[in-house]
Parts: sequence; C-alpha cells; structure tokens
Amino acid sequence: MQALLRLSRFIDGTTRFIGHHVRWLVLAAVLISAINAVMRKFFDLSSNAWLELQWLLFGAVFMLAASFTLQRNAHIRIDVLSSRWSKRTRDWVDLFGHLFMLAPLTLVMTWLAAPAFLESFRSGERSVNSGGLAVWPAKFLVFAGFLLLFFQMISEVIKRIAVLRGAIADPEPEPVHGHNPEDVTTGGAHAE
Repeated sequence: MQALLRLSRFIDGTTRFIGHHVRWLVLAAVLISAINAVMRKFFDLSSNAWLELQWLLFGAVFMLAASFTLQRNAHIRIDVLSSRWSKRTRDWVDLFGHLFMLAPLTLVMTWLAAPAFLESFRSGERSVNSGGLAVWPAKFLVFAGFLLLFFQMISEVIKRIAVLRGAIADPEPEPVHGHNPEDVTTGGAHAE
C-alpha cells in the first residue's frame, strides 16, 4: 500500500503544480480579449487568430484544471443527498463513481482523443477561419486533460481505499461548495 500511496503523492504533486500554474492562462485570455476589443473598437483591427487564441486559452484552463478540481474535491455534487450521508458512505460512493463512471469516461475520451490529435498534428490542420490558428493544440488539450483526469482518478481511488482501510487519515478537504448539514438547522452557529 505504501508504494501506491507514494504514486498517489506523485500524481497529486503533478496535479497541484499544473493546477496552480494554469490559472495564469485566465489572465492571458482576459488580456488578449481586452486588447483585441480595444483594437477592434478604436482602430478597426481584428484577427481571427486572436479570437481563436482566446478560446484556446479558455479550453486549456478548463481541460488542464479538471484534475485539480477533482483533487480539491471542488467538483459538482448533489449536496442534498451527500450532505446527509456519513463520511464512510460518501467515501464508498466516491470510490464507486471513480471506478465505474469516471474511469471508463476518461479511458474512452483519451483513447478517442489521441488519434484525433496525432492526425491533426501530422497533417498540420489549421482553422477554417481566415488567419486562424493550428487546430492540433486544441485537440492536444482534450487528450492531455482527460489523461491528467485519469491519473488523478487513480490517485483518488488509492486514497479512498487507504482511508476506508484505515491506512491513512482522510486527506480530502471538505467540498469547497458544500455546507455542514448542522449549519442549516442551527443557522450557522454550532451548539456547544
């Protein structure tokens, strides 16, 4: 189990590194969007390449940060149900969801995205828009995003199994968007 936990820590470190650095792409997308808008409004200059770069950067953030979102337990949940379950039940549901829903999705998407990216790269596929960018970076981001999500899912499965077996303390933060069920009944104040 210790070797698997070391693998999990390596995957988590890689995911954390990517997640912390990909956020700068949001700033880049906003700056490009603002500059492009100013150029178009005041100088009547625009380019499809700048517009496509904006959506490429947005896609990069979305695809590359998905694994970080999973690691931080910030993904969408049905809080009405999960907030009423015990922590152990949530761990079992997470384990089931990772193995039987997320694993097949990420494997299929990676398997389908790899040849699409390779073909686009080999052929030098370009946007159909005049002055547009190469298409292969966007297709690579789909492949890379699902591959990173697959590896983070492996890390989450390892951690859930270790927590359920009592091998480690729960490293998973509470959901960012979640709430404590006691807060609803006590108005946010905890009884002492």
